Amino acid sequence: MSLVVRALAKRYGSMTVFCDVSLQVRRGEFVAIVGESGVGKSTLLNCMAGLDSWDQGSVSLDGEDIGAMDEDARAMLRRHKVGFVFQAFHVLPHLDVAQNIALPLMLLGRGDRHAHAQRVAELLEAVGLPGLGRRLPQQLSGGQLQRVAIARALAHRPALLLADEPTGNLDARTATMVMDALLAQTRAQGASLVLVTHSQASAARADRILQLSAAGMAG
Repeated sequence: MSLVVRALAKRYGSMTVFCDVSLQVRRGEFVAIVGESGVGKSTLLNCMAGLDSWDQGSVSLDGEDIGAMDEDARAMLRRHKVGFVFQAFHVLPHLDVAQNIALPLMLLGRGDRHAHAQRVAELLEAVGLPGLGRRLPQQLSGGQLQRVAIARALAHRPALLLADEPTGNLDARTATMVMDALLAQTRAQGASLVLVTHSQASAARADRILQLSAAGMAG
């Protein structure tokens, strides 16, 4: 898997969010994107996933031009190849932990109920939450919820994981635990990881750190 962004620009009316952003993420590479608030880090991540549009440039994943796809094709690409970890967790409150984690597998129709249960148990163990599959999200702490979100993002073994400030709402000790789980699992699966963060400690663990500004990207 490779992600290639070329000369990307995003505007809201007359306001330029960023322009001339180019980068390439190789298979299994961990890239951290840092920058001041308001320079469009989260927007850039959304563009990489095909969740947001852009005004100039291109984004391709595994040689496929995301900009040339319609919404259905983009959704299918994400479903098969991309995992997304949000700062606000976005777990579904009416589903228990196991059901939340199994969602990507159910959407893909990959495997049966037994296979799903095995994969969920494996991921819960991997992120340090064994035995909590029947808990509801409201019964978990913020750090636990973020680890559930990581497990869900990795359930279908995506080639690319995009993480938007996954430790932003956590204390330092819990943030370290979350990053440990995130890195261990992406490395184990050979996935590429793009992390948007304000945390110097999290960024320092990356293979490369890229600085985003309104004028573009610097490495």
